[in-house]
Amino acid sequence: MIKKTLESIQLNLEGHNKKLKDMTPKEIILWGYKNFGNQFAITTSFGIQSSVILHMVHQHSLQKKIKIFWIDTGYLPSETYKYAERLINDLSLEIEVLQSELSPARMESLYGKLWETNKSSDLDKYHDIRKIKPLENALDKHDIFCWASGVRSEQTKNRNKMNFVDVIRKRLSLRPLLNWKNKDIFYYMKENQLPSHPLFSKGYSTVGDWHSSSPESVDKEGRTTRFGGMKQECGIHTEN
Repeated sequence: MIKKTLESIQLNLEGHNKKLKDMTPKEIILWGYKNFGNQFAITTSFGIQSSVILHMVHQHSLQKKIKIFWIDTGYLPSETYKYAERLINDLSLEIEVLQSELSPARMESLYGKLWETNKSSDLDKYHDIRKIKPLENALDKHDIFCWASGVRSEQTKNRNKMNFVDVIRKRLSLRPLLNWKNKDIFYYMKENQLPSHPLFSKGYSTVGDWHSSSPESVDKEGRTTRFGGMKQECGIHTEN
């Protein structure tokens, strides 16, 4: 059934993107929910800008209707865990936490600290174990056909090429905030009195795992502060 639906939507991806281009982020989220129902989900990292899309879901009173997945790698900063708890409580969110089948200790025993080798291939392995597989397992388990995230085109070269909806790993990936700029995020959070991630005040414009995130500096900003500058993507939002 999913294959048939995917094929039919792929034939009209251009048409869907033309419609989505004229919608607001809130309308795009509703489009996803109305078109895919219980086969629609949202992913969050509880990062610097995660409160925006979660607040939009809350405003539509959909936080108990749309599945919300949080990929917990087991290596997130303590500030992220505390920030997540605050948003979950403030926005009355129902979150399903996704984790790898390998505990951090077991993974390190088998493969070592993959983020310390300065090898892009080891980072790929790390991300596959701790992020991609847990997400794909959950999407399979819940028969999710379309999942939305807060990625934006100005964040990376890869994301600058994205459409509002694309096919990734045989599912639809929806990006309600794709065309938003940093200032749009700032004013939305200010207008809706959303709390900032604790690491934002310490110079972080993006944050993931504690070992692969750093504050901005003279020579590094945005996604170049992640993964030691070797990569800008963890693989969740790319086909390979």
